[in-house]
Amino acid sequence: MSNGIWIEACEVDDIEVEDVIRFDHEDRTFAIYRTEKGDFFASDGYCTHEKFHLSNGLVMGNLIECPKHNGRFDIPTGQAKRAPVCVDLKTYPVKIEDDKVFIQI
Repeated sequence: MSNGIWIEACEVDDIEVEDVIRFDHEDRTFAIYRTEKGDFFASDGYCTHEKFHLSNGLVMGNLIECPKHNGRFDIPTGQAKRAPVCVDLKTYPVKIEDDKVFIQI
């Protein structure tokens, strides 16, 4: 669990249901997700396998599929779910305030 600062990442409406967007902050890249249930999550933005942007991936329920080799991660936990990925994603706390999405880094 992070004890870092909260950063405004985007507006709630910037992310369609069951989609992902890229968010860059300083020298880091994050992926911000909105699941089919409307819940928001955040993780590091690159696949742990070959550093492809997950924002170009496919959200399927609670899974994100990397566009390069189709490895999959559980969005809420970051757990690697399908080869070739075997290293979990780092995830970050998310909160919604005034229709804005904040992540704690």
